[in-house]
Parts: sequence; structure tokens; C-alpha cells
Amino acid sequence: MSKKIIIAGGGTGGHIFPAIAIANALKSLDNGIEILFIGAKGKMEMEKVPQAGYEIKGLDIAGFNRSSLIKNIGLPFKLIKSFFQVRNIINAYKPDAVIGVGGYSTFPVLKYAQSKSIPTFIHESNSFAGKANMMLGKNATKIFVASDAMDNFFPKEKIMLTGNPVRKAIVDSKVTRSEAIKFFGLDETKQTVLAVGGSLGARSINEALATNLDEFADNNLQLIWQTGKTTATEYKAKAAGKQNIWCNDFITQMEMAYAAADVVISRAGAMAVTELCVTAKPTIFVPFPLAAEDHQTVNAKYLVDKQAAIMIKDSEAKEKLVATVVELSKNGNLQNWLKLNIASLAITNADEIIAKEILKTIA
Repeated sequence: MSKKIIIAGGGTGGHIFPAIAIANALKSLDNGIEILFIGAKGKMEMEKVPQAGYEIKGLDIAGFNRSSLIKNIGLPFKLIKSFFQVRNIINAYKPDAVIGVGGYSTFPVLKYAQSKSIPTFIHESNSFAGKANMMLGKNATKIFVASDAMDNFFPKEKIMLTGNPVRKAIVDSKVTRSEAIKFFGLDETKQTVLAVGGSLGARSINEALATNLDEFADNNLQLIWQTGKTTATEYKAKAAGKQNIWCNDFITQMEMAYAAADVVISRAGAMAVTELCVTAKPTIFVPFPLAAEDHQTVNAKYLVDKQAAIMIKDSEAKEKLVATVVELSKNGNLQNWLKLNIASLAITNADEIIAKEILKTIA
């Protein structure tokens, strides 16, 4: 009889896309498997998971708000309510296993599953584990990680180094640079810089670019600029009329963007790092300093230490970012060196490794 599996988590693309990749891998190994997602109401997963063809149930849950303490008043009530919601969902669905990928809903779902002795699996995408995952790790069946030295956070015997699952569209992409450049309406003869700050955008990256936009044309460069949703209008106006700049709030076909890029500017979320390893791009990381436990800096440093990327502090982006991009664009040897080193860190079948291990454990 086919198994039933719950996948819990979300909040950002960095949690949602790996979760969907794991679900797809489970389905391809056992077509009869039933998969239910649990997310947080009002978050990105409530839209992206159904688009991928899976059912999702939402919890009334929120995380601790670091910037406004007053917004945390209702938090204990939301947590209590979410535990009741989780209990009802799990008792009705009766899963054979529960997978947590990070995000608000992971903790209550895995905590309750562990109390019922249901096998639980954690996927920790970052080089620095979050507190919730560390607490859950003690009773987890297996913990899938993307980088080494994770026994600082989890019991060594439970860890399995798998890498991060990457969207098939990116792993299997056959798009040529020429096709991709045409897709963005740009010039094949010019070096192309891709700037991505995640789905919500990155203020420091956007401001650094907006202040120095003319530097791109002056140095015969062109720019594919994903601004994020928050302040897209302002930046689109700045880029208007510039032939060498493609600017929009979101890039739906990232495989096109990677294929077009000669150099990339990016935040250092786990999925961005993983995708850049797979696509082997010379990258300048600007880690988001307010990410939990400053994990983006840890992610970026992991690559910098292996001579596989360049890192600029968020606070220094306005002064240094565009100058560093221009410098890198003129140094073909450094570009090739970074490409070579970042490519050596790529794992392209993490979703399959994880899915096989889960099915083997619960068989």
C-alpha cells in the first residue's frame, strides 16, 4: 500500500522550491504516494504549492517579529491555535512520515509528529542551522544537510549530506546564452550582469545599482535586474529608456536569467547559493545581515573560503558593489577561477537522494 507523507514549511522560495522538488522526486519514485503540504496562512506557499499540483493546508501561525515587539502580542495564542490545527490535520491524515523544510509551520508539525512517534525528517538548507530545527533534530529520524560540519548543530549519526534540491527547470536547462539574451531583449556582444535579491528584493543591492546605473553603459555592460516586489516602481522608473538594462520585479523563468548571465549579484540564501553552484556562475554575494543567526553570511563565507565566490557586506554595498562588478567583468581569469570552484560544489540530484532515503526508512 502506498504511503502518505506530510511536508511542512515555507515562507520563502528558498524553503518552498526544495519542498516541491522533494515532493516531485517522491512521486516519480512511487506514483501512488499521497502528499499533503502544511504551510502558514498568508505566506507564499499557499499560492506556489497548489500551482505545483499539491494540496496544502494553512495554519494560523506567525514567527517572532524582531523589528516590532508590539506585533508579538498575539504570538502565544497563534502558537496554541496552530498546535490544535496540527493535531487535527495529522490525526485525520495519518501520515507515515513528516518532512520539515524550514519556515513557521515546520516546528509545530514536526513536534506533534514526534510526540506521536511518526518518523520525521528535516531538510536544513543553510550552513547555519536555525534554533527550531536544532530543537527538532534531537528526535528526528534523519537530517538532510547541504554543507559539511553540521554536527555542530545536530546529532552526528542522524546527518546525511545531500545538498539542496534544485528546480528541474534549472538543473535540466538546455537554454543557450544566445537564446537567453534574446529573451531579455539585450545585446549578445556585451557582458551581462544578473542582479537578484530574492522574491521580496534587496534594498542595499537595489540602491547600489540605482545610484550607479550609468556605470554599466560606461563599461559596455548590460544588466538584468530583478528588483523584488516592494519598491519595483521606483527602480523601473530609474531604468526606463536605458537600452542596456532589463528591469522587473520578478523573473519567472530563472533558467533564462542564469543562461544569460556572465556575472551574478545575489543575496546568499541557501537556494540562491545552490542554484549558482549548479549553474556555475561567477558571483558577488551581498548577504542579508538580518537573516536568522546571520546564516546568509555563513552561507556566503563557506563559498568564499573555497575561493568560489566574492562577498561584500550589506553595509558596504552602496560604495563597493558596482565597482567590484566592473572590476570582475574585466578580469576573465578570475571569472574562470570562480566558475571552476563554484561548479565543484554543485549537487544536482539532492531531491532524488532525499526521496530514496525517506522511502527506504519508512518501507
